[in-house]
Amino acid sequence: MASTEVFTRIAEKMDLTFVLKMVHGLADHHVDDSTLILEQLEVEAHDWHHLLVAILDEKVTAYASLMPIGQLQFGVRGMDMHRLSCPKQLSCKCKTVGTHPDNTAAAEVYLAAGFERLPNAPRFRIGIDG
Repeated sequence: MASTEVFTRIAEKMDLTFVLKMVHGLADHHVDDSTLILEQLEVEAHDWHHLLVAILDEKVTAYASLMPIGQLQFGVRGMDMHRLSCPKQLSCKCKTVGTHPDNTAAAEVYLAAGFERLPNAPRFRIGIDG
């Protein structure tokens, strides 16, 4: 019987072929022409992007890319989440995001995109088909 336990970890070199397939699949879904090749992903995963993978039944099933950002004028560092996928294997029914309480522009974007405001604002949730 298949396990339903999912765990996340930092992507390893052996994961990158699977991540590359998901990157291309997501680009295709958005009608983008991805030109990323494995050798580039290896460099990006080492030098710039912090890749995380979700593991289910010992297989990579999802990824997220965290990229460093900063506001030097405030001496602030942060991370921007580039992509987060929730595959059918995980039976995800919703995605939840959060914003800074003062970021009303982001809140308006999420609401316009169909997200619902959660009681523990500033958090928003949207259902996933499938």
